[in-house]
Amino acid sequence: MPSPTPSSGGPRSDVGRWGGNPWQPPTTPSPEPEPEPDRRSRRGGRSFWARCCGCCSCRNTEDDDWGPERHGDRGGRGSGSRNRRPDSRGSDSRQPGSRGSAVNAAGDGTIREGMLVVTGVDLLSSRSDQNRREHHTDEFEYDELILRRGQPFQMVLFLSRPYESSDHVTLELCIGNNPEVGKGTHVIIPVGKGGSGGWKAQVTKSSGQNLNLRVHTSPNAIIGKFQFTIRTRCEAGDFQLPFDPRNEIYILFNPWCPEDIVYVDHEDWRQEYVLNESGRIYYGTEAQIGERTWNYGQFDHGVLDACLYILDRRGMPYGGRGDPVSVSRVISAMVNSLDDNGVLIGNWSGDYSRGTNPSAWVGSVEILLSYLRTGNSVPFGQCWVFAGVTTTVLRCLGLATRTVTNFNSAHDTDTSLTMDIYFDENMKPLEHLNHDSVWNFHVWNDCWMKRPDLPSGFDGWQVVDATPQETSSGIFCCGPCSVQSIKNGLVYMKYDTPFIFAEVNSDKVYWQRQDDGSFKIVYVEEKAIGSLIITKAIGSNMREDITHTYKHPEGSEAERKAVETAAAHGSKPNVYATRDSAEDVAVQVEAQDAVMGQDLMVSVVLTNRGSSLRTVKLHLYLSVTFYTGVTGSVFKESKKEVVLAPGASERVTMPVAYKEYRVHLVDQGAMLLNISGHVKENGQVLAKQHTFRLRTPDLSLTLLGAAVVGQECEVQIVFKNPLPVTLTNVVFRLEGSGLQRPKILNVGDIGGNETVTLRQTFVPVRPGPRQLIASLDSPQLSQVHGVIQVDVAPASGGGAFSDIRGSGRSGETIPMASRGGA
Repeated sequence: MPSPTPSSGGPRSDVGRWGGNPWQPPTTPSPEPEPEPDRRSRRGGRSFWARCCGCCSCRNTEDDDWGPERHGDRGGRGSGSRNRRPDSRGSDSRQPGSRGSAVNAAGDGTIREGMLVVTGVDLLSSRSDQNRREHHTDEFEYDELILRRGQPFQMVLFLSRPYESSDHVTLELCIGNNPEVGKGTHVIIPVGKGGSGGWKAQVTKSSGQNLNLRVHTSPNAIIGKFQFTIRTRCEAGDFQLPFDPRNEIYILFNPWCPEDIVYVDHEDWRQEYVLNESGRIYYGTEAQIGERTWNYGQFDHGVLDACLYILDRRGMPYGGRGDPVSVSRVISAMVNSLDDNGVLIGNWSGDYSRGTNPSAWVGSVEILLSYLRTGNSVPFGQCWVFAGVTTTVLRCLGLATRTVTNFNSAHDTDTSLTMDIYFDENMKPLEHLNHDSVWNFHVWNDCWMKRPDLPSGFDGWQVVDATPQETSSGIFCCGPCSVQSIKNGLVYMKYDTPFIFAEVNSDKVYWQRQDDGSFKIVYVEEKAIGSLIITKAIGSNMREDITHTYKHPEGSEAERKAVETAAAHGSKPNVYATRDSAEDVAVQVEAQDAVMGQDLMVSVVLTNRGSSLRTVKLHLYLSVTFYTGVTGSVFKESKKEVVLAPGASERVTMPVAYKEYRVHLVDQGAMLLNISGHVKENGQVLAKQHTFRLRTPDLSLTLLGAAVVGQECEVQIVFKNPLPVTLTNVVFRLEGSGLQRPKILNVGDIGGNETVTLRQTFVPVRPGPRQLIASLDSPQLSQVHGVIQVDVAPASGGGAFSDIRGSGRSGETIPMASRGGA
């Protein structure tokens, strides 16, 4: 949703999200105001960390590593000086030793004869070097050394004289403004002597004035960008190597290291959930699943700095950055803009004139680089965008992460752990009481880690959800929450288990007002919520059904026990005590393939499963709906009385013409069919809701020629407008890691039912199989995208990588290569 402004009335003013108040866009798409310098002291309340993370609630209040960034310091700690734009050279700003000149113990720069002077260091940091390959970081478009913790690496020291056994060499790494050994922010590694906490360094070879070292990092090391220096001591005196930004070292989580709590014991999982730079995100409805390719781009130049900047921007203490539980919780808070001027501004209103339509994004790179470059929250996002960016950030930092879609996802607002829908005596919805909503789909993330903060049995997949829905300890964040605790209804486990459990495994409960004003349960849909949970399969673009990891089989004793156990901890613990028995007339909706711009047919089948004749008064109401479950007014309805013989079925249809629904359409072309009815003979109440979407066309991408690193290649994009109306202000987006930096193409108007073709060139920078992704957006039509796999060959000279980092001008106006009629 948009950041709250005085005109918007707070975080629940979004019409497409909760309804009730129209969305008022802010005057500019800038984030919330920066916190004032003394905000924490004036608030008098607990800090973000005390509220967001229980394990971080106790601290020394004078720790400068803690708390929000200082007012006006947009760069944040660890992102360079205040007046310098953060980039790959921006680092945590403490400099061990002076820059540009050697120092001795006296600090006067005098080099005495016999001192062991380090004249240079080779960290073997290039993408083709041993360190980067062995640490699975060779795809990062960086020249600095990038390591995964808990794993050794090599370096070579160049000395002023041969190394002697009496010489003392000490390596030092520092991160943060006030590095301290006790916090792990100042690491001291004496060569040849066992270090502390898993850090150690050993001499592997001494040849002439070269000294080869093998350095072991701790599997619990803080993640981030460290400054590196070397100290030597001998009889002639002490020496310290000057700080050099070229020797900065990034350290990440390591799912390849068994001692790291993010360890993943499956290589194919690591390839998919850590190293894969693209993936599929699913949307739509359970009966009409749509899919789109998303460019995660975690290895693109600048993205790693953006991910670390996110931690800096929130003021996360460096001492806590070795804990994936805390890091993932911070990311869930910072990917949305509420509370903390985070990465993305949510917007569910349908008005995206002051930013980008969430459906138009094709990846995370453009979003993260914009946030790094400007420090301003990026407009706009919805759940799949929040989840896509979160996958990028967590994979980039080294956490195995996947993007997950839950169909028929509940939004429980009263902690009842049920979705409650209220009707009057005539089964007309009581909208002022219907605060819970069911999203057609909701997208979040699973990340893999051990949970030392929980009892045994809750390691593995953890839910993290960056979409701002409900606050957690006063902050718009969610998770990490063990999938095992969700599956078994253990809603007292941290973090945010009650809310996530209700999203996937609650029941939809229909309440009818009685003559005395009380309410009675008239129907319970036990399979309506969390009906299908899917993610991209490992090693392919197929879907994988992971519902079983979140839920016991529907209708099983274990599943019922989980739901009722969880409900017992909710606000309505006795909800199931008032249930009535099942009835004998069944309602089923037949899903039709509805296409945007064409007429459609709605079909409902009634079946009499009893042994007596039944007369049904049936009402059908059709309205448009946002994917969040917020509906518009009914634009078409049908009433019919149906007589059913025992065992008989009858189909009731309602045709809907394009001209009838065209003016009512909202985002993603979703519609809601409300079905209600009454059985004359036994008083049975019929109640059911069914959502469906209008399918949009795909973009057709064709590669024109072979793709080779460093050589220009051309792609052709073809699109046919499915609507009989003109699409105005059409914008294409093109992006692909290793192929094309994010590029925006303005193509003007496209006539009704018109076909257009455009061509674009790009220069691949990395070899191997790549995904080039495109999208189209206009005020009249969105959710149009396409993808093509590009197999890039290495450069003819044998170089694996190109120094070119993509090209393309944002906002470029592109003439159409050809136009054709329908």
